[in-house]
Amino acid sequence: MKDVLIYGGLMVTLSMGIRHGFGLFNLPITSANGWGRETFALTIALQNLIWGAVQPITGALADRYGAFKIMVAGGILYALGLAGMAVSTDVMNFTLAGGLLIGLAQTATTYSVIYGILGRNVSAEKRVWAMGITAAAGSFGQFLMIPAEQGLLSTLGTQDALLMLALMASLMIPTAFMLREKNFTHNHKLGDQTIKQALKEAIGNPSFRYLTLGYFVCGFQVVFIAVHLAPYLKDLSSSYPAVGAPVVATTALALIGLFNIFGTYSSGILGQRFPKRYLLSAIYIGRSIAIVAFLLLPPTPMSTYIFAAIMGFLWLSTIPLTNGIVAQIFGVKYLTMLSGLIFFSHQLGSFCGAFLGGYLFDKTGSYLIVWEIAIGLGVFAFLVNLPVKERAIHRVANA
Repeated sequence: MKDVLIYGGLMVTLSMGIRHGFGLFNLPITSANGWGRETFALTIALQNLIWGAVQPITGALADRYGAFKIMVAGGILYALGLAGMAVSTDVMNFTLAGGLLIGLAQTATTYSVIYGILGRNVSAEKRVWAMGITAAAGSFGQFLMIPAEQGLLSTLGTQDALLMLALMASLMIPTAFMLREKNFTHNHKLGDQTIKQALKEAIGNPSFRYLTLGYFVCGFQVVFIAVHLAPYLKDLSSSYPAVGAPVVATTALALIGLFNIFGTYSSGILGQRFPKRYLLSAIYIGRSIAIVAFLLLPPTPMSTYIFAAIMGFLWLSTIPLTNGIVAQIFGVKYLTMLSGLIFFSHQLGSFCGAFLGGYLFDKTGSYLIVWEIAIGLGVFAFLVNLPVKERAIHRVANA
């Protein structure tokens, strides 16, 4: 179990850490190419949409044949996507590299696939804790990579910085070898349930639908902030001329990653002791309260850092809790696929958060409408998670 936690954490650290810094490239890339913010936002939105749409398929393949080959392919695609972003000078090529290739890569190198490995190799009583540990590792990657990516941007420029990130992404390939399940066999327990039966069972389950709706909100909030917080702070730079918007934005994003470590680890611990649905509801309403306070308080570096710390604590805390409930209700045979299916909703929200941020800013010159949408969605997710039932589904074995 120790090796699975270490190398699973490393895989998520690289995959999630690199993507967390994409917001820093927003203004440098759009300014250098004469694009509007909508162009960059659409690329990231497409990336998230492809990630979510293909994740159930990738998950089903990983459940059936093992995750090793899936992760190797993901590492290759991730490196190619970053290299493509570096050399692209037109919108189509940039969108294909940053949207399509990296979106596909993330289906194979992030939480759904790693959690499937954990589900097969960690006992049920430690499963949510292990998921929290892995999510915390991904959070550490976000904390580590923000200053690293800003440093690469400052010293090497946009193109060479992306090429260096491509080299880093290639480290996922040897990491996949360390996560290879040597004795992997497809689990034929649970009455020999088929993929079709598992999908029908999940979609017909109200709790699964509630979790799916809540995950949409999670994706909307975190990706909107990840992609648009830096340019939003740049627009407010007159409020902190002594520090400078790039410093405030980099520090804020790094604080999100830092406090995310504590938040995801805490959710894994608390999820073993308390009803996970109540913890999820608390996270969503907590985000809405934090956004309201951030918008109402005078914009200063300190208020921004406090907001980033609170949002960081609540950032990915939903992941171990949501996946833990899915495993608790449906078991682990098709955990990767079902996690991928529910994650599709997350990525639909991510697409909306990333794209609407750029689109509505270009139309109105302000992010205020999108902030208000994020607040309202948080209240909705608070309510929709309350009726989730955390109990294993009863199946009758097939004849």
